[in-house]
Amino acid sequence: MPDVTPADPPPLGLRERKKIKTRQAIRAATYALIEEQGYDTTTIEQIADRAEVSPSTVFRYFPTKEDIVVTDEWDQVMPAALRARPGDESWAEVLRHVMRTALDRSLAEDPEVTRLRARLGVEVPAVRARMMESMAAAGRLLREALAERSGLDPDGLELRVFARSVMGGLMEVSHYWAETGHRDDIRELVDRALDVLEHGLPTGKR
Repeated sequence: MPDVTPADPPPLGLRERKKIKTRQAIRAATYALIEEQGYDTTTIEQIADRAEVSPSTVFRYFPTKEDIVVTDEWDQVMPAALRARPGDESWAEVLRHVMRTALDRSLAEDPEVTRLRARLGVEVPAVRARMMESMAAAGRLLREALAERSGLDPDGLELRVFARSVMGGLMEVSHYWAETGHRDDIRELVDRALDVLEHGLPTGKR
């Protein structure tokens, strides 16, 4: 997912560019193999061979196969994207902008991979469990970024409950999207989830 800071980021050094290229090659190899033969039968050795790296290199970048599916570059840039939004925006506006920009970029780059990741989160228990762990870590980053905007304690109960609600809501959006065959626009589903957090449950049925 994208870096959505308003200013262009400083140029990356050769070492960092090589790392990003290697991570992308490992992910691309993993997704291709999973599409061809399924998740369970795809091995680290096969991924390494397809990506033209060693198995030890794969493990250096991703401790487990599940991490290849769950993690992406967005995990690192999300806090900066949140901090870059205008100070007078509400938390709902901030999250809507950041998430929509991220999803626009992800869907534009490779919509099939975005759908595959969501589907694996529903169908593969190991991926779903790792996704929950990753969400917890991302929730901590969200708490820290929102604490800077609000002045609240990042370890206080209010921000802990709020961040966990946001991350849990986003996971449910991903599951719902996959379970319903990706028929809806996931960006609209995210907006609906944030509406629930902001305003409470709607009346009537959709």
